[in-house]
Amino acid sequence: MTEAGLIAIGAGLAIGLTAIAAGIAEKEIGAAAVGAMAEKSETFGKGLILTVIPETLVIFGFVMAFLIIGLAE
Repeated sequence: MTEAGLIAIGAGLAIGLTAIAAGIAEKEIGAAAVGAMAEKSETFGKGLILTVIPETLVIFGFVMAFLIIGLAE
């Protein structure tokens, strides 16, 4: 494999693994948030915010992918 290929694999892993982790986290948080909202409808705002927080993992992975791709230059 060439150096550019390894860099592309690293960038892909940075985005892919963080997206999988965020999906797993959102599944757990979303299920808990829906259960809380079924009992108390006032918890909708908190549930929505807590469901969106794991998306920051994907943003960090995206930034890391750009930094990794920057190594090729």
